[in-house]
Amino acid sequence: MTSEVDQAGTDDDARLAVAAASGDTRAFGVLMRRHKDGIYRFCRRYVGDADDAYDLTQQTFVSAWSALGRYDPNRAFTTWLRAIALNKCRDHGRRATVRRLIFGTRPGTEAGLIEVASDAPSAETQAQDTQALRALDRALSTLSDALKTPLILTALDGLSTAEAAAVMGVSPKAVETRLYRARKALVAQMEAFFERA
Repeated sequence: MTSEVDQAGTDDDARLAVAAASGDTRAFGVLMRRHKDGIYRFCRRYVGDADDAYDLTQQTFVSAWSALGRYDPNRAFTTWLRAIALNKCRDHGRRATVRRLIFGTRPGTEAGLIEVASDAPSAETQAQDTQALRALDRALSTLSDALKTPLILTALDGLSTAEAAAVMGVSPKAVETRLYRARKALVAQMEAFFERA
């Protein structure tokens, strides 16, 4: 017996989500395959650690499966899914803050580092690039959630201002304002880094 999911390339996400909410695990599998890389990239950029991002991606899909009955098919599935991922990342951040307060871990030591490609032209260039990426990672980690989230969603994940606003549950104007502040803060921190270097 052939299900609608067999033609997954022609099905849209909303239809698959409705089928999954009715118990069609294959439909949910298609949705996971379509969106797992994007959700992982979002989580990785948000928390700065590959292992944590992998765990958060899994948690996002587990929560999405549990909440499919509340999904509104008139809303973009990706927006709904990213909102779940954002909540998981925020929860992770709150837990990390509590761990730092309890165990005294310094801020920034938990964040993963972006690896520099091994084909860098020279060891000196690679060292400079690594330092700059570490500085950028630290600068991103110092931003508040309100500033970091729209920056990741728009600049790194490629969402429009309106899409980011839908994920965050704020107005597009609020996203624009937060983006301005986030970029200004990052520029100031990176300028300070390059002046010291």
